[in-house]
Amino acid sequence: MGSRSIILVSGGMDSCVTAAMAVVQNDEVAFLHVSYGQRTEDRERKAFNDIADFYGVKDRLDVSIAYLAKIGGSSLTDPSMSVTEADLEPREIPTSYVPFRNANMLAIATSWAEVIGATSIYIGAVAEDSSGYPDCRPEFFEAVQQTIDKGTKPDTHIKIHAPIIDLSKADIVRKGVELNAPLHLTWSCYRNEDLACGMCDSCALRLRGFEQAGISDPIQYEAS
Repeated sequence: MGSRSIILVSGGMDSCVTAAMAVVQNDEVAFLHVSYGQRTEDRERKAFNDIADFYGVKDRLDVSIAYLAKIGGSSLTDPSMSVTEADLEPREIPTSYVPFRNANMLAIATSWAEVIGATSIYIGAVAEDSSGYPDCRPEFFEAVQQTIDKGTKPDTHIKIHAPIIDLSKADIVRKGVELNAPLHLTWSCYRNEDLACGMCDSCALRLRGFEQAGISDPIQYEAS
């Protein structure tokens, strides 16, 4: 029996490159997309499906945890909060942090993995973001791994993989190009669904990564 893995695919660059790596490393992959009431929910879903189509993935699951929007606390889900301008050297957790989002997503992935017999879950977390997002840190995933080990059936063995967690954004861009990942299909912007704003944290990190890699970003921005 070959290896089967679930890939969390938001539609962004990081998850796309993670998916490209997982496709090479596994016999079968299943793509999971989790919406949470974010501003760019529809555009991210399109990117997810476009990436899944690119890789010919038929086993895909698209679910919503819109209760995170009801809980609030993030500028990505609360329209009364502004998505702040980019700060690439943050001293505080940015307003775009969605409280405990990755734990919710990994819980869903684990449930699905038990049902379909997947032995791995891939997530495109990057430690470069961890100064802002506490649920992107390696120690967070180590803790979740222990929870999975304790909270699943005795014959269930599911391992979390975060293969790009130690890479810089520039290295992620280079890895994506090396693997022919469909970066042109991805969406990273926190604000817009037509043209990327180029000003939010996610756009700024992405643009800096492409610039440092010496590669042109294939998507369009308002300022370009």
